[in-house]
Amino acid sequence: MGRARDLKLQAQREIEAHRQELTDLSLRLHANPELSLQEEQSARWLAEYLSGQEFAVTSGAYEMPTAFEATYGSGDPHIGIIAEYDALPGMGHACGHNIIATAALGAGLGAKAVADSLGGTIHVIGTPGEEGKGGKILMAQNGAFSNLDAAMMVHPGSYNTAGCIAMAIAFLEVEFHGKASHAAGAPQQGINALEAMIISFNAINSLRQHIADSSRVHGIITDGGQAANVVPAHSAGTFYIRAADDQYLEVLKERVIGCFQAGAQATGSRLEYRWSEPQYSTMNNNNVMSRLFARNLEALGRSMEPYEDKTFGSTDMGNVSLMVPGIHPIIAVSPPGVPIHTVEFESYAGSEAAHKAMIDGATAMAWTVVDLLAEPSNLAQAKEAFRSGNKA
Repeated sequence: MGRARDLKLQAQREIEAHRQELTDLSLRLHANPELSLQEEQSARWLAEYLSGQEFAVTSGAYEMPTAFEATYGSGDPHIGIIAEYDALPGMGHACGHNIIATAALGAGLGAKAVADSLGGTIHVIGTPGEEGKGGKILMAQNGAFSNLDAAMMVHPGSYNTAGCIAMAIAFLEVEFHGKASHAAGAPQQGINALEAMIISFNAINSLRQHIADSSRVHGIITDGGQAANVVPAHSAGTFYIRAADDQYLEVLKERVIGCFQAGAQATGSRLEYRWSEPQYSTMNNNNVMSRLFARNLEALGRSMEPYEDKTFGSTDMGNVSLMVPGIHPIIAVSPPGVPIHTVEFESYAGSEAAHKAMIDGATAMAWTVVDLLAEPSNLAQAKEAFRSGNKA
């Protein structure tokens, strides 16, 4: 225990030595948001920083132009620290990915400081396109994460937890094709594609009372016609379907499609739909790693809350957690009750509270790496919990 404590202090000192650089980089990302799979300068800034810190960096990793992988050390075990850095349309870093990215860099620096003493390989992996594009899933298809023994990241929020309840999600694109006509002079000759979409929305609203409480169906109309005096010949929408487990998601997908078929049947419109790949899985929180992370974050003075009663949303980290023992903890940067994906949270993501959370998150992750490397039984237990479905 004494050796592990000394190594944790060494890792913490290294992170503190880079506090201002990491803060400046977080603010730089925050001020220059880039959308999913378009994070060219964000990925370059992060990769260049790690390259300057003696990491071996591969840009465009796993056939993803805005991905990167930075490694330090050699041999087993291989520990992955995950960075995200894409932003939201119209809201910038309202999900706080600037904090995720720089916390990952800080954790990598802290882990690097002790890697020569402990052995093993540290991987800081930059994963683009978390916001709906499934960057981690696309990377995994090209071999990412397959050599890792454990993976971790930290996400900003309004509370501190050692994991998250992330739902499985499927992405649906819908179109209705009708027939244009003058809305006043000859409405009987038209087929109203917008009405088909509205009927479908109402059908989904009726469906909600008959599906699991933990499920979510929500969407937007992206095309509802061009002029109020023309019967809309085309409508389109984007929808997210979420469920608490992957199996129920498949059931829910079929029921949602039935709602759109009802809209087509009622109006005579022609329905087209397509499920966008990839599909996100639920998060498989590794309970051994979660306990280690919770203990480390508490040691930094943060009070932890149980994550089992908090629904986070969805993340492609869920797919990674089905490949390798992994955690997706939440660290508070805003007051309780301020949800992510809001203008208010975007402001907090560039605040002093965010900078502190970034350093605390980096430190807690680096300390968790020390726990896994300095005490091999911790990693062995994490792997056993993963194999047994976290029942260990």
